[in-house]
Amino acid sequence: MRKYFGTDGIRRIANTELTPELVYKVAKAGAYVLSKHTDHTPIILIGKDTRLSGSLIESAMTAGFLSYGANVIHLGVIPTPAVAYLTRKLNADASVVISASHNSYEFNGIKFFSNKGMKIEDSLEEEIEDVMDSGKIDELRAIGEKIGTDEYKENLINDYIEFFEETFSKDIKKDENFIVGIDTANGATYNVAEKIFTKLGIKYKIISNEPDGININANCGSTHIEKISEFVRKNKLSLGIAYDGDGDRCLAVDENGEIIDGDIILAIVSKYLKIQGKLNKDTLVATVMSNLGLNKYCIENNIELKQTKVGDRYVLEEMLKNGYNLGGEQSGHIILLDYNPTGDRNFNIINANYDFVKK
Repeated sequence: MRKYFGTDGIRRIANTELTPELVYKVAKAGAYVLSKHTDHTPIILIGKDTRLSGSLIESAMTAGFLSYGANVIHLGVIPTPAVAYLTRKLNADASVVISASHNSYEFNGIKFFSNKGMKIEDSLEEEIEDVMDSGKIDELRAIGEKIGTDEYKENLINDYIEFFEETFSKDIKKDENFIVGIDTANGATYNVAEKIFTKLGIKYKIISNEPDGININANCGSTHIEKISEFVRKNKLSLGIAYDGDGDRCLAVDENGEIIDGDIILAIVSKYLKIQGKLNKDTLVATVMSNLGLNKYCIENNIELKQTKVGDRYVLEEMLKNGYNLGGEQSGHIILLDYNPTGDRNFNIINANYDFVKK
């Protein structure tokens, strides 16, 4: 049984349970485990959400990485899928997201990603824990010129925006009457969501995009779907999307404010992809938490449903193992593997929901 890592990294109350001392050890052990087979100075990316404790945790993590001899690139406030994308694009050895996802501001967390931009396997988390609790942690110390360096490249978020523009701009259906409501949970998407929607020419109205360090997920975002629901109804919008704190999952509401959860999103997108002949092996991957309605939908539409234990990492493992390209969770993690190996606010969701609403 793992001592520090849970189903989605390490997540605890910042500066009491998730202390700088613990973070420092996690960083050193993580840098060692994730880069021990490289023959060069490892490069590790760090991204974070808008929590007050983000800088505290980032400072301790940076110290741990530099002490081991790894070089660090700070990405600033950035959604988790963007960190995954940039890890692959920059050929980094690993990356870390500092976030407690949908939890309130006093919590914070650590999620490691491999050089492929994917959450690391359980076995690697266990290895990190073993190193942390062994005497080996004290041996992982760079000396002299071997000490790592760090640099800030917060403008790399523009590469992620360009990725969306290049990938989806030709496919977005423009309709002056189709307006999307956005709730960014005062979290990691507070700034970039607007830029992406603007670049793609999607009309939108936005709320919960003024983070102050403590209002992340506070009566807003995907854990408080009623806020975007009311906003959509009040403003007579076509669709509403609510993100969580780190931007790796979303829930939606239709034009009447009725919730479109992860299961419904998976159903809509799978049908959209199948019609286009783009649903690999006519198969959808979900978890055992998916409701019976999704099972019934798949049977009626000749789609095979594969179910895993709870956790988007297990959904991804099944997708990679068998060559599937669509999967997700009822909670709103949607993985479209043709584009990014982690939950993302993929704009096929916009197109699919556009067709759904128009019908």
